[in-house]
Amino acid sequence: MKRLSLRLLMSLLSLFAAASMAVAAVNLNTATVAELDAINGIGPSKASAIVEYRNKNGPFKSVDDLQNVKGFGKKSIDKLRPELTVGPTPAKTAAKTPVRK
Repeated sequence: MKRLSLRLLMSLLSLFAAASMAVAAVNLNTATVAELDAINGIGPSKASAIVEYRNKNGPFKSVDDLQNVKGFGKKSIDKLRPELTVGPTPAKTAAKTPVRK
């Protein structure tokens, strides 16, 4: 019985460790200040700067666009890259052409 409990405990710990590593990347184009602040390496002022930049300039096209936000350099962007995304770019809808009769 003790062996079964230990095996079960080890399985649960392994499952928990795997689940904690499978955290989705934060989308720069939709994240709130609080969501960005939760990322190690981005504090409240940088999180606010990201949202402010996004509101003024539109969506980020790539994570590298962070270099345009005060406080972010190449090294910090490279370090943060695995935790950030810009998500899929929405498809443009084609303009409807009038039907001629």
